[in-house]
Amino acid sequence: MNVAIADHVTHLSSDREWEFEKIFKKHFKGLHAYARTILRDDFMAEEMVQNVFCRLWEKADHFEIRESISGYLYRSVYHESLNYIKHLKVRDAYQSYAVHQIEHSDNAAHVIELSELETRLDIALRELPEKCRTIFQMSRFEELKYQEIADRLDLPVKTVENQMGKALRLLRLKLVDFLPASFILFFLS
Repeated sequence: MNVAIADHVTHLSSDREWEFEKIFKKHFKGLHAYARTILRDDFMAEEMVQNVFCRLWEKADHFEIRESISGYLYRSVYHESLNYIKHLKVRDAYQSYAVHQIEHSDNAAHVIELSELETRLDIALRELPEKCRTIFQMSRFEELKYQEIADRLDLPVKTVENQMGKALRLLRLKLVDFLPASFILFFLS
């Protein structure tokens, strides 16, 4: 992994573990406190920071950070935390839908189908590429316009439109057999 700090590039190769540990120790507490302010949950804040560091370690040989490592880590924790919050919103929306369906149906087969739907929805969202999932969640759960998403993520509006189209196509394909048409239209149109 090449980590650009200020005007020079630090290579994590032979001293990779030592360098990684140094970065971890320097930034963990601050990142944890930052995530805790977003999530208001100490345990999940720690999870989000650990996820970011795990990805950093796993991709160490495959990418280069051309900004301050601190900025990269804080932005990564921010997005990881938002993705978790969005996941909770999807789960809650599904649970509300499932409760409504169960209250209006005594059919055991229907309950099994709803359980399968929950599993498929969770898998389908996790299988979306990260940028695609983030843009979809910002659009559908935060109800942001494409321009607002583009501004927040520092992307062209056309990229946001393309990623939304991709997300909608992928989710429709994965969920078409499980969702009633009205539910598909609600989440995916």
